[in-house]
Amino acid sequence: MKTTVRHIRRGFTLIELSVALVMGIMISAMVLALFNQQLAFLNIYKTQDFLSEEAPIISSYVGRMVGRAERFRLHDSVSDALSGANPRLTPSPVVVLNYRQPDGSMRASILAFQNLGSGNALYYYVVPETGTLGAPQWYVTKKPSNVQFAMEQGILRMILTGPQGESITYSGSMQQ
Repeated sequence: MKTTVRHIRRGFTLIELSVALVMGIMISAMVLALFNQQLAFLNIYKTQDFLSEEAPIISSYVGRMVGRAERFRLHDSVSDALSGANPRLTPSPVVVLNYRQPDGSMRASILAFQNLGSGNALYYYVVPETGTLGAPQWYVTKKPSNVQFAMEQGILRMILTGPQGESITYSGSMQQ
């Protein structure tokens, strides 16, 4: 009786290994492309972050403040705003908002875009009836690179320039 020896095939052929290697390289390339696309989207989102998150909050705060004001004045500096000197009709970094209190008296506040050592910010001051103006009560935002207040046909406009150079204009009128 004749016996046949069967050889058990162990391993893969060169063609099978080549196909598996090419598929692995293609999958790696697709994953890398998706990763690069995700990074690009994150960079776009980061540059639009100011417009999508910070700008609506600024609009809400400033809109409420301007909407409740009875009158406003533009000035070049906080010291001019406090003294009432040199009111301007041209775009300015400081606006004084005057509010009528329930007892009929007036109260003033100042919105000023300035650098107080920690970088530029849009600061809010409450003007005391007596004494000197202290530190700002709070800041509206620290992200813009420039803020200018302007008056056009009796409407207060705030031109806000974002960190990426984007420009947003808010308009508000005083209460009637």
